Amino acid sequence: MKDLLISTHSGLRWLVLLFMVYAVFNAFSKWRFGKAYSGTDKLVNLLTMILFHTQFLVGLLLYFFSDKVQFNGNTMSNSMLRFFTMEHFLMMTAVFVLLTMGRKRAEASETDKAKHRKYMIWYGICLVIVLAAIPWPFRTELAGAWFR
Repeated sequence: MKDLLISTHSGLRWLVLLFMVYAVFNAFSKWRFGKAYSGTDKLVNLLTMILFHTQFLVGLLLYFFSDKVQFNGNTMSNSMLRFFTMEHFLMMTAVFVLLTMGRKRAEASETDKAKHRKYMIWYGICLVIVLAAIPWPFRTELAGAWFR
């Protein structure tokens, strides 16, 4: 069960990143050039949120099964345990809230330009937080991997 959750969580990461990057650049380019907000834009933004929410739920399940999440006296002094127990969890929870709020506020905008602008800002902030919260392989203290 744990291996399936880890593989799913790791694989979904790439889809989430792909959709988030596309949604931000799509919103930026359409805002910049004053393009209309289309059904395709709405679908991309919705799928981005759905994929992240799915990733978040898989991660939440993994939170209860992972060996990297521990609540003991060593948690805060060990960078890997602290990252997975506190930092990763809190940053991704913040993204969950911000992504949902951003989508709701953007969809409530009256003009197409305002929708694109709000998606660009809200989803852009979320993308930055997600990039900071991923245990990248070059962060050797976290023992991250590109695929796994």
